[in-house]
Amino acid sequence: MSYAIKEIYFTIQGEGFHTGKDAVFCRFSGCNLWSGLEKDRSKAVCNFCDTDFFGTDGENGGKYSSHHNLISQIEMCWPKKKKNKYVVFTGGEPLLQLDQQLIDELHNHNFEVAIETNGTILPPNNIDWVCVSPKKNADLVLKNGDELKLVYPQKNFNPKQFESLDFTYFSIQPMDGKQLQKNILKCVSYCMENPVWRLSLQTHKIIGVR
Repeated sequence: MSYAIKEIYFTIQGEGFHTGKDAVFCRFSGCNLWSGLEKDRSKAVCNFCDTDFFGTDGENGGKYSSHHNLISQIEMCWPKKKKNKYVVFTGGEPLLQLDQQLIDELHNHNFEVAIETNGTILPPNNIDWVCVSPKKNADLVLKNGDELKLVYPQKNFNPKQFESLDFTYFSIQPMDGKQLQKNILKCVSYCMENPVWRLSLQTHKIIGVR
């Protein structure tokens, strides 16, 4: 199988449960909730995305002809002196392309494998960390995993509707944009009143890393 990749880079996990953890981020091109083109944003199922996943023109981006070639590039991005190799597949929507063979081979290379998904597609087996970020007006089919991370507020989208799902952690993250400061306060207040939820902040934007 070939893979269309926007970018691959080494960084520090900026949000969610694993904030602060070293990781290689591998961003797949494409999404099933938005084309990635600004002209289509207003009509997209997810119209608040803050990520450029269109095309293959980012750092180490391109069309990778096999899982061997892609793993080789991921391996090159991981610092040789560091242990506990960790790769996060994101997008766009990574489950449009991520397959069992790629996951298994990464495990053979001693990588822990994580995904960040919108939850509209069921994943392959043996992913080590599954983080689902549900979106309003998108059918949620992946109802179990390690972390459910909800961008908040979304109109007519109540966090309580997710609390019965089979996730270990529930994180709530302020919607970015002009109302960010107000949204941070809303999230803090919600977490304090509803202790099942943890606060997630996009710390990579604060410290200036990707």
